[in-house]
Parts: sequence; structure tokens; C-alpha cells
Amino acid sequence: MCCCSRLVDKIEEKEEEEEQLNEMGGCVTFTGGGGGEGSKGDKSNSSLMVLSQAKMILWMTRGMTTLLLWICVVQLLTVGEVWGPRLLKTWPSCYTHPQTDIRSSSLIEPRILLPPKRTYKNNGYLMVSCNGGLNQMRGAICDMVAVARYLNVTLIVPELDKSSFWADPSDFEDIFDVDHFIKSLRDEVRILKELPPRLKRRVDLGKFHSLAPISWSDITYYHHQILPLIRRYKVVHLNRTDARLANNGLPLEIQKLRCRVNFSGLKFTSQIEELGKKVVKILRKNGPFLVLHLRYEMDMLAFSGCTQGCNGDEVEELTRMRYAYPWWKEKEIDSDIKRKEGLCPMTPEETALILRALRIDRGIQIYIAAGEIYGGDRRMASLAAEFPNLVRKEMLLDPLELGFFQNHSSQMAALDYFVSLESDIFVPTYDGNMARVVEGHRRYLGFKKTIRFDRKILIDLIDRYSEGSVSWDEFSNTVKEVHADRMGQPMRRVMISDRPKEEEYFYANPYECLDS
Repeated sequence: MCCCSRLVDKIEEKEEEEEQLNEMGGCVTFTGGGGGEGSKGDKSNSSLMVLSQAKMILWMTRGMTTLLLWICVVQLLTVGEVWGPRLLKTWPSCYTHPQTDIRSSSLIEPRILLPPKRTYKNNGYLMVSCNGGLNQMRGAICDMVAVARYLNVTLIVPELDKSSFWADPSDFEDIFDVDHFIKSLRDEVRILKELPPRLKRRVDLGKFHSLAPISWSDITYYHHQILPLIRRYKVVHLNRTDARLANNGLPLEIQKLRCRVNFSGLKFTSQIEELGKKVVKILRKNGPFLVLHLRYEMDMLAFSGCTQGCNGDEVEELTRMRYAYPWWKEKEIDSDIKRKEGLCPMTPEETALILRALRIDRGIQIYIAAGEIYGGDRRMASLAAEFPNLVRKEMLLDPLELGFFQNHSSQMAALDYFVSLESDIFVPTYDGNMARVVEGHRRYLGFKKTIRFDRKILIDLIDRYSEGSVSWDEFSNTVKEVHADRMGQPMRRVMISDRPKEEEYFYANPYECLDS
């Protein structure tokens, strides 16, 4: 690198000159006395001034030389990066091209092109605290991104629920790729991991406004009620986010943005995705598989008050649990009435009967996407007898691989979500948040088969079959007929304008975003 060598030589020459000047300076002496000595003093002062000027020139020269040297290095590195493979292969001192195997070139990941940042006048900052389980929070995050975009505010990465029944300590970045979330949506809304320091201090001092938005609100509510608060306080905190944005009646661009966040912006962490891929790979080795979201855990039964098939001790345990949580508002529940209205999750025994009636292949692998089934093996016996290839993630993965997820229910749910998307058939036994969000996501992926049970009709059929008033063939044919159009096909979303809680959830059937 000849240019670099010459610059180094110049620096060494200047250093030698400096050393010589220093030696000269060491010989200059100052003496006091009469006039005869004064001329010597003047000469000494003159020599000192010359020496000082020389030193100043030397240091300026050294500074400029160093600057030029760095410019030279940067230029060479830049040229080498761009032209090295073509022009500088024979210049080993300036550029060394790494030896790569052509066969490994396909493994190099392409550079992801990020969308350009959207520039807008920022009206303030929006903080949100999500509540509920993973998939309830997932929908809420999508809603809050849409709200922030519409209000032209900066969104702070949402805080996840840590105080609900599950007591999961996971943060946003423990489940979702936070950098991807921020960068992939930057052409729509500015998202920060935390407030700027000045505003963070204000929040620490309590100088912000916190509230729970009205449920099922349209976007104009946020414009007229929330935006003025943001402009006034600069920081507004929404402390509840479940179902705070309407399913219908919103501008098309808002609906499409909700989809974009859900299907593209919210990407699981690499750890969750890699483990999910491993589970899918193991299952695929043995053929097609069905994911059964068997919502029959203790918390679900206690909350719903559904006790079909439970013994006396279990009923008492579930009742005590329901009364122990004050935010579960419904306490006195008639399990039989609720079941006949189709408002209870299907039991494992009922599920086995329905899958058999639908002529699901007895040999298919059934992956149980759920927590611990209440009643354990006793309640799973009928299902296992009818479909012997039941598997759970605990059976497919090493305990060490799952160890990190222990006591992190949201991360476990994320793993089940990933596997559910990849399954050949997805069957939820209750229309909770995971069932609905996975159904909508599978529609987006090409209307993959999802069987939605009509529980009210099924319970009536099951009871009649159990009583002997309906033959097996009649039972099976009716079950298939009822579910012919409940397999995840393209269809319009059911709207009930005056009862939004009863209408079809936007994320279960986001038809505005689907190519049918």
C-alpha cells in the first residue's frame, strides 16, 4: 500500500524533526543581570519564539497528515469493498478477498429492503398496556398500530400483560421480533422501544394521562376523544386494549393495516420459530397432521363454569377458583344450560365423537395445542382410544428445549400458534382468541382447512345420539352436513351492528385483506 507507506514515512520524518527541536530547546538558558546580559536574553527570547512557531507548525502538519492518512484508509476500504473482486485481487496488502465456496453462496441471506420512513408531524406519544392471553394481545397490538397511524402519533412498543391469571413475565421482545416490528412498519408509523428521556422523566413523575378506551369504538372516537388528550398531555397511556376497535365500519386502509401488522409485522422470535419448525418437521416425517386446540384446561372451565363430565370434587375446585378471581365477573353459572346454548368448550369425549363423525382418518397424527388437560388421562381416554396417534410438544421435544418456555404460557402459546398455522387441518373446540386468530391467519395463507364446530347444534345431536333417538349414520351425516360450510372457505364476515360482541371477529375473517 504505497500511498499509506509514504504517509507513514512523512510522520516519522516529522517526529525526528520534533526530537531535534526539543534537543535545541534544552540548550536555551535564561540569565538575569545588566545590559551586557540583555542582548543575550533577547537572542534567547527570539530563539524561543522561533521554536514555538516551529512546534505549532509541526503539530498542525502532524494533524493534517493523520487526517489524510485516515481519509486514505477509508477510501481504500470503500474502493476495495466495491471494486475489490474485480480490480484489487492482485493487491494483497490493500485488499484480501475472502475465499468462498460457490456451493455456499446460496446460503447467504439476501439483504432485506426496508420501506422508507414515513414523515409526519408527530402529535405526541401513545403508550399501551395489553391485557389477556397472547392472542387477545396480538389483536390489540394490531389495533393500536392502526390507531397510532391514524392519529399521527409515535407508538411505544406495547407492554404485555403480566398480572392476569397466567402471570407470564414475558416482554414483547421475548415473543416477537421487536426490531422487525419497528422497521417493517416504519412507512406507516413511528415506533420506539421506549419514550425519549425527557418524556420518560415526565411519566415517572406522573405527568401523563391514562385511561381505558371504550370497547368496539370506531376510528372517529380516537380522533375526537383520544387525540385531544395526546395533544394536551403529550403522552397518553391506554391501560386496556382488548376489543377497543370495531370489527366493521372502518376505512379500508385501516383494515388493511390491521392485517399487515398481524400477518407481517408480528413475527415470532427466531428461537420460537426454529423450535416450531422442528416440531413441524418431526410431524411431517410421519405424514399429515391435525392440530386440535382442545381448550379444556382448568382456567377455561373455572371461568366458563362448564363442568360436564367432572366429578363432585372437581366441580368444587373449579367453583372456588372462579370466586378467587374478582375480575371474572360471572360467578353463579348453570353448567347444563350454558352447555345446551353452545357456550361451553367441547369435552375430550365429545370431541372424539365429532371427529369420528366427520370421518377424520383414525391414523392421522393429532397434535394437542393446549395446556394441561383438566382431569388428565381419565378425560383423554376416549379420544386416545379413537385416535391413538395423539402427540404433544412435550413428547416431540427434549425437556431442555422446552425448559426455557416453562412458566411462560405466552411463549408456549406462540409455539402452538406456529404449529397450528402449518397443520393440514386445524380444529378448535372453543371459539376463544387463539381459535379465531389462527382461523383468520389460515384464511390469509390460502384458506387452509379449519373446522369450526357449531357447538349448539352438536350438543343437541350428541345428547340425542346418547339417548338412542338418532342412529350413528344419521348422527354422522348430520354432523358433516352442518359443517360443510364451516371449513374456512371464503365468505363475508357476519355483522351485527347493534351487538358487536356477538358478531364475527375481524381477525377470524379479515375478508378485506383476502384474495378469494
